[in-house]
Amino acid sequence: MTEQVLITTIDSRGVARLTMNRPDLRNAFNEQLIGEICEAIGRFHSDPNVRIIVLTGAGKAFSAGADLNMMKKVAAFSAAENKDDARRLAHMLNSIYSSPKPTIALVNGPAMGGGLGLIAACDIAIGADDAFFALSEVRLGLIPAVISPFVIDAIGARQARRYFITGERFDAKTAKDIGLLHIVENASGLDAALEGVITDLLSCGPSAMHEAKELIRAVANRPINEKILDDTAGRIARMRASAEGKEGVTAFLEKRKPDWPVKK
Repeated sequence: MTEQVLITTIDSRGVARLTMNRPDLRNAFNEQLIGEICEAIGRFHSDPNVRIIVLTGAGKAFSAGADLNMMKKVAAFSAAENKDDARRLAHMLNSIYSSPKPTIALVNGPAMGGGLGLIAACDIAIGADDAFFALSEVRLGLIPAVISPFVIDAIGARQARRYFITGERFDAKTAKDIGLLHIVENASGLDAALEGVITDLLSCGPSAMHEAKELIRAVANRPINEKILDDTAGRIARMRASAEGKEGVTAFLEKRKPDWPVKK
């Protein structure tokens, strides 16, 4: 029987949940899990009924990163085969990072290597206070290459310079301090923290959230010049003229909840 490595659910609110389901292996990535996450994320992207995507792990760990059996297997690969394998992980992370829907990492336990990259790829990260983290690749004579764009985007180059080269473990408080986690809660409070974030997100325009994510990518680390001023003015003009923008403003003025248009 094929192992069910990923459990997916969608509730009546449009909250899709992906649970990595390899608890005995601390939800380590193998080819099947990487492929199924990619497939599920792509399916949720095109489903107008899905508003939010939550990623978590079964059992006591979020994800230990690469499966040891997979690492043994790729050690015998050619350079080209190794690159193809690494690109599959890169594609999975980028599908989450570039999602038009808000993505939340519900970090129920430790995250190492690629698991930490998965957290960094999400828009919002909520973590258990007893979770720990490490970018331990250098201790294996490797580097966190594929996850590096996402991790550096989350924690900044200065923090990456420390944790990429020491491979040391750090706790949830440190993860929040350096920007990897947004919220830290004890295990019993994780679900309540998640529900609070979901409630906030569901009150927002779906297209507006997508456009807000695109805005960050367009503006971050760019010089403030006429080109960027013109671009941002054009973005707000388009949103003001959109059906969603008109409904949001009208609902606010009429003191009612907006009835967001569904994008087919």
